[in-house]
Amino acid sequence: MATDTVQVPRPTSESPGDPLGLAATRRRTTTWLVGLVLGLVVTMVAGVGTGAFSVPAGTVAQVVAHHLLGWPGERTWSAPVDAIVWQVRLPRVLLGALVGAGLAICGVALQAMVRNVLADPYLLGVNSGASSGAAAAILFGVGAGFVDHALQVTAFLGALAASLLVFLVARTAGRVTSVRLLLAGVAVGYALYALTSFLIFASGSAEGARSVMFWLLGSLALAQWDLPFAVVAVVVLLSIALLTVWGRRLDALAVGDETAHTLGVRPERFRLQLLVVVALCVGVVVAAAGSIGFVGLVVPHLARRAVGGAHVRVVVVAALMGAILLIWADILARTVFAPQEVPIGIITSLVGAPFLLVLIRRLHATSA
Repeated sequence: MATDTVQVPRPTSESPGDPLGLAATRRRTTTWLVGLVLGLVVTMVAGVGTGAFSVPAGTVAQVVAHHLLGWPGERTWSAPVDAIVWQVRLPRVLLGALVGAGLAICGVALQAMVRNVLADPYLLGVNSGASSGAAAAILFGVGAGFVDHALQVTAFLGALAASLLVFLVARTAGRVTSVRLLLAGVAVGYALYALTSFLIFASGSAEGARSVMFWLLGSLALAQWDLPFAVVAVVVLLSIALLTVWGRRLDALAVGDETAHTLGVRPERFRLQLLVVVALCVGVVVAAAGSIGFVGLVVPHLARRAVGGAHVRVVVVAALMGAILLIWADILARTVFAPQEVPIGIITSLVGAPFLLVLIRRLHATSA
């Protein structure tokens, strides 16, 4: 005998109680955030413990707790282990997390700014400007008055000068459009890259040339507890907070200028604000770690696939993904050919180049 049963519908994106799928999106975002935070903690512990001399995770936790909280009161590890964990590896891992997060969120902002999924921080020529400044400091002693921080200061000033030049070239009749910004960034980037190459050639110093080339490909070897590290931390964290607050405005800008105007966003003014934030963030990051490519290109796409296109979610998820990616890239850079260190930019390029090829292929298939 047949009996009638009542099926209670499960909450889905098509449920009348949640027609837009907001609850499902919130659950997915929460899951990703929790997983990424835990993954970042595990990654940081692995980054501090991995190297030519391995340190157990328990010892890493004890050393960090001892310096931050005074626990345990009596050290049960040797002074060399303490120095390796606290003075050498922890600042390096934290700087890697900050650099990865900064490059990732700048990639998110740039792709929304120019409405081009292939955009990344190299687009504005900021990396090239920082590279020119650093080359001038290493090869010709420019900025020697800043003593130990000459490299960071000249790289930062070069990045700011490049961003200002891009803005001036892109600005026509009081407006800055996506196309002009894109073309101006490419042109300035190539010009400054040529300037850096000329500085290397003109110096005639083989040792200086090797130092510049290693710095151009990126490295976290200069990380230490000092003022430049604090500046990177403040700038990157403030940039993450600001871009998260601007999430809805980024959504409007990514759709188009007409839509942005309709929603009360002034595209030209907002692009200028984004340009300032991105230039400052990338300039500080490049000044601290050199030019590291593809993080700002790859991570934004991964973040959007994970939590959708709303920038208020994408910015935070991209920051966490970028931090994890760059720490693991640094681990590989330190261990693959140990005791020699591979420039971290080589590792990120090996990961990013195939991703870019796949992305271009998909875009071509979509347009066809």
